[in-house]
Amino acid sequence: MKIYKLDQHFGKSSENKLQKANDKTIDGAIACLETFYYAFNNRDIKTFRKLWLDDDLVQLNNPLGGIINGIDKIVELYQAIFKGKSNVWVDFNSIVVFEGQNAITFAGRETGAFTKEKESLALQIRTTRMLAYSEKEGQWFLIHHHGSIDNAELLDAYQKAVKS
Repeated sequence: MKIYKLDQHFGKSSENKLQKANDKTIDGAIACLETFYYAFNNRDIKTFRKLWLDDDLVQLNNPLGGIINGIDKIVELYQAIFKGKSNVWVDFNSIVVFEGQNAITFAGRETGAFTKEKESLALQIRTTRMLAYSEKEGQWFLIHHHGSIDNAELLDAYQKAVKS
């Protein structure tokens, strides 16, 4: 196990590097991670789905959806976000890497913004993304995502703005 800081960030300028996610090294995991931020910030649901391992136990824990298991339910939540009237973008930074042989965890902060009509909120989300390398598929995949908002007032405002 290696633990270290990653001197990179991923946000609006992230690129689709899915074709490089088959590299079994840390470079492939980083390509998968960057592609997530490309898909999210560009509302690209097709690429987003290709990043998640197709398993009923993959998990998303976030301030909007709670705890969700399974790729179909995760994609359904994000599709609603992508097609909705709101606009959300985030930048993943202050990243610490926990690197194992076939599994890697990236932990850090997402900063960004949520806008809907005349309302705008600055976002600060504590984020952990777990990836695993599938020998069968020959690719890194997201298997778990946890995001939380520490500031109770921001969390309340974000949840109310999204639901309105």
